[in-house]
Amino acid sequence: MPGSNRNSNQLVVPQANAALDQMKYEVAQELGIALPQDGYYGNLTTRDAGSIGGYITRKLVQIAEQSLAGQFK
Repeated sequence: MPGSNRNSNQLVVPQANAALDQMKYEVAQELGIALPQDGYYGNLTTRDAGSIGGYITRKLVQIAEQSLAGQFK
């Protein structure tokens, strides 16, 4: 269906949604990408969206690695 939200990703910890949303805005600001406040990202370029997603992924992997490293000290 065109226009319908077909996002099937589900958070393992639903309470993390707000933190991930906040991270998205912080990353966009760091990269100099203006995100619309109305929540419509249709005008965002694919390159910008990919940059934001990639940077978030790198940060989350770094956080997980630091957490795991702390467990094995």
